Parts: sequence; structure tokens; C-alpha cells
Amino acid sequence: MFRRYLLRRLVHVIVLFAGISAFSFVLLELAPGDFLGEAKLNPQMSPATLAALREQYGLNKSLGQKYLSWIGSAARGEFGISFAYNLPVSKILRPRVSKTLQLTLSSLLLSWFIAVPLGVWSAAAHNGFVDRAVGVAISALLATPDVVLACLALLMAVRLRAFHSANPVLPVAVLTLGALPILLRHVRAALLDVANQPFAQVARANGISGAGLWFGCLLPAAVNPLTSLFGLSVAGLISSSLLVEVLLGWPGVGPLFVEAIAARDFYLVVDSVMLSALFLSGGTFLADILLYVFDPRIRMEL
Repeated sequence: MFRRYLLRRLVHVIVLFAGISAFSFVLLELAPGDFLGEAKLNPQMSPATLAALREQYGLNKSLGQKYLSWIGSAARGEFGISFAYNLPVSKILRPRVSKTLQLTLSSLLLSWFIAVPLGVWSAAAHNGFVDRAVGVAISALLATPDVVLACLALLMAVRLRAFHSANPVLPVAVLTLGALPILLRHVRAALLDVANQPFAQVARANGISGAGLWFGCLLPAAVNPLTSLFGLSVAGLISSSLLVEVLLGWPGVGPLFVEAIAARDFYLVVDSVMLSALFLSGGTFLADILLYVFDPRIRMEL
């Protein structure tokens, strides 16, 4: 049963990747200009040389030929050759991926580590001072874009002269503050939703209260919506990390993606998009597996 469920999700991921890769190739093919755009403006570059370079980089191939060539290269683990670096894209992306994952996983763990107990505290103090103070903080953070948070972090770094681009503290802090409001709001809402359920009334009648009630009874009952939120939070952090990396100079996938777009590095752009899709679908896939484990209704439907 679990294998069938897992196989179904894997098929969905494969179909999604196929669609995203084909769509990326079409969009890049329709985009004006190519990697040799600046070389064409050089009066010393002869037409014969340009033609030779186009053939060398495969720019004279049709869209279908490029796509099939990329699939063959992906099967060999290269995922195309970067025009700018003249290296397999996999070798270029590998160290950048580790840097992006370092930020994303750290921010994911830290944001959930803060959101769960603070969300429980806010729900337990419903309409009290703590709940209202948390609500004000959430509203302020929701109204602050990640760009503004990153700029404030840069300003603080300049003033303190304590951080540099190799230090992950600032980007992790920005990503955590950006993800925290949504997580807090959903944790609080999920707990308040189950707080008035009959089983909660029975638990109170049996003398269960305080942390035992909220963490022992209500939080496990709210695990399903929070599990779905976990996958979405991974997707959101991946999207935000690409922007934060560019603004704070973190050597992850984000700056490389911007560089590849500016250089019209065809395969590097495609693989950067595919890598982002892999991260996003990976978070969703993990949430599906966790839902299968925690929610018996999904197992009964199979």
C-alpha cells in the first residue's frame, strides 16, 4: 500500500519535472538574444567565427534537438555544458546547492522551533496580552517584505562590522523572520480549531490542563494541517532564499541564477530552474509522506 502511494507521488513529480523542463526550454528559446549577443556587436568578429561558435555551443540546433541533447546529458549526470564556464552544469551547481541548503534547512528548523511553542503560548492565552502582542508582531513582519528585511540586515552588518558574506547568521535570520509570521498564524489557528473539540472538553474534565493539554493533546490533534504547512514552508523558504542570497551576497544558487540569466547561459538557467522545482516538489513530497504516516484517513483511501 505504501509502495503504491509512493509510486503515485513519484509519477506526479516526474510528470511535473518533464512539464517544467519543456516549458523552460520554450521560454528561453522565445527570449530575445543568446550567449553570443555581445560577440555579434564586435566588428572584429567575422561571420565565419560566429557561425563556428554557434555550432560549438549548439545554438544552431532546433529546440527539439537542444531538449533531447539536454536529456542525454542529464542521463550522464552533466545536465548540459555551461557556456560561460565551459564545464558540466552539475559541477557548477553542486557547491552552490550545499550553500543554499545550509541556509534553507537552518531557517526551516529555527522558524519551526520558534513558531510551535510561541504559537501554543499564543493560543493558550487567546485574546490575552501575550496573544495580542504576538498578533502585533506577526502583522508587522507580514507587512515587511523580505527585501526590506535584507536591507535592514545589511545596514546592521555595516554598523556592527561583525558579519561578512561567508557568515550565514544574517541570511538565516532574514529567512527565519520572513517565514515565522505565516507559521505562527497557522499554528495558532490550528490549535484554536481543535481546542473546542469534544475530546478537548473530555481532557479538561479529566483534569488535564496547561502544557499537558496543549502539547500532549491539542498539538498532536493539529498535526495534519501543520504537516501540510511544513511542505509549503519549505517551498516558501526556497523561493525567499534565492532573493536573500542575491541581496546579502551569499554564494548560493540565487546569485548564480541571476548571473546565468544575464549571460544567457542557456543550460545553466534551465538547470537552476529545475533545481528550484526539485526543492519545491521535494518539500511537498516530504509533506505527503508525513501525512501518510500521521493521517490514517489517507491510508484508508488507498
